[in-house]
Amino acid sequence: MENIYSNRRLFISGFFILVIFIYILRLFFLQIIDSSYKLSAENNVFRHIVQYPSRGLIFDRHGKLMVYNQSVFDVVIVPNEMKAFDTLLFCKIVDIDKLELINKLKEAKKFSTYKPSIIIQLLDFKRYSLLQESLYKFQGFFTQARTIRTYDKPLAASLLGYIGEVDDKAIKENPYYRIGDYIGISGIEKSYEEVLRGKKGVKIFMVDVHNRIKGSFKEGKFDSVAIVGSNLTTSIDLKLQEYGESLMKNFKGSVVAIEPSTGEILALVTSPTYDPNLLVGQQRAKNYRILQLDKNKPLFDRAIGAMYPPGSTFKLVDALIALQEGVITPQTVLPCNGGFRVGSFFQACHGHGGAVDFTRAISGSCNAYFSQVFMRILNDSKYDSIGLAYANWRKHLMDFGIGRKLNTDLSHELKGILYTKDRWDKIFGNSRWRPLRLVSMAIGQGELGITPLQLANVSAAIANRGYYYIPHIVKAINQKDSIDKRFYIKQKLNINQEYFEPVIEGMEMVVKAGTATVAFLPQIAICGKTGTAENPHGEDHSIFIAFAPRDNPKIAIAVFVENAGFGSTVAAPIASLMIEKYLTDSISRPYLEERIFNTKLKYE
Repeated sequence: MENIYSNRRLFISGFFILVIFIYILRLFFLQIIDSSYKLSAENNVFRHIVQYPSRGLIFDRHGKLMVYNQSVFDVVIVPNEMKAFDTLLFCKIVDIDKLELINKLKEAKKFSTYKPSIIIQLLDFKRYSLLQESLYKFQGFFTQARTIRTYDKPLAASLLGYIGEVDDKAIKENPYYRIGDYIGISGIEKSYEEVLRGKKGVKIFMVDVHNRIKGSFKEGKFDSVAIVGSNLTTSIDLKLQEYGESLMKNFKGSVVAIEPSTGEILALVTSPTYDPNLLVGQQRAKNYRILQLDKNKPLFDRAIGAMYPPGSTFKLVDALIALQEGVITPQTVLPCNGGFRVGSFFQACHGHGGAVDFTRAISGSCNAYFSQVFMRILNDSKYDSIGLAYANWRKHLMDFGIGRKLNTDLSHELKGILYTKDRWDKIFGNSRWRPLRLVSMAIGQGELGITPLQLANVSAAIANRGYYYIPHIVKAINQKDSIDKRFYIKQKLNINQEYFEPVIEGMEMVVKAGTATVAFLPQIAICGKTGTAENPHGEDHSIFIAFAPRDNPKIAIAVFVENAGFGSTVAAPIASLMIEKYLTDSISRPYLEERIFNTKLKYE
């Protein structure tokens, strides 16, 4: 019997010991391991207010301010601190629909009941002031400052880009970002996001039961200061950019101008464009939808995102490759007779008649001459097959930056269209190549697609007599030459320097006495080449590339104007006017300027 009582005592004692141990273990877990209760308690007395840094300013190459910041405010809620409030009054002050407010509050509670959530963004100073006067009526709400972008002039929207709220993907990829943060979406804002954004800080305040700030926690010992973003000096000449946009205002297309000696982009025009101020502030989402639905696609950056056949401007590249490969010389004379004929195949020309020499072939843009040159390139006996000759030709094009990304500092750059040998093998079959099938590429048609940026780069490479620097839009960070090292490296072409002079001679004759006399300037030696790209969807595209002056060139340019006809009609005058504006800061041909301003094309 005594053993039975003894066992019961042991069992009861063990049970109580076990219960006490469980309580101790639970208390240890709550106080030491699980911090949620501590956080919840702390959150009742502490308020962490994010200090958003100002984004870096953006200047043009001459120090003219292009993008700066304006103060706005976010309204933030801590759900478990919120008390019943006058929703109608709140909605009136911040200009928000009641149903939208309710949905935002639900989202905030879903995210966290004790962590702050932004429910209203980018409140202007007027409404912020009104809210501050009544904030004591809205327990659980507070405001925090941030900045938005502002533009002195409605220019260069595509190259500058815009910022927008981060999405879930960005938050997952980078722990720096939180819901409600803003990030560069396109253009320079995207490419240089980490440079421009700066670093967020935080201030910790103590608050009372009425949600009123009572002071800084431990005199700011645990606060961190926001670090302002770095300023960027772009390579853009704002005056040239503005002039280019004014010349292109009635057209669809693009203009890209480059300083050949550095690769710095002087102007990057895409048209139609938009006022970048439309994509800031509380109206950003509404304006973005309007721009997105616009049939003229103002958000589309044609300079780096549109691919066009290069037309006859491409003859310059073929001429250089042919000279390097030794299939022609600068003294080569070939027949024209109104076109290029092989059996039943006929490719029309401009009727130059009889024999055409190298310089006249460039200045007069002879299709027959360059079709024969292209056939010689592909039939070159140095190579065991036409496919290998094509692969070598393609490699030369890649050296020029055609058919691949240039690795510039602009986002969303396309590589263009340039088929590989393997691609043609699949179409024709191995060892079944026929050069005649590809001859349209001799004059920049067929299976070729090139961006305006790439074509401007071709012009710069010819201007430099055989090399280029990767085109780039940023010149300095915080006024220091601290851009990526790749922009200082010469990209050399596999073409001897001696072959550039006869090509450049032909380009100068294009302007003096060839297809682009409209671009002639007596005081500046402009070297150019017209192009007319066939367009199956309407009128041909007008294209012109050029550089000036001939010796020690300061500017290389490419102009694409959609559906404008011959290269000399619209593209050449625009290029010539921009060259004159950049080199002389004046215009000596107001009649030509007026003609461009008054030309209006019909676009569907």
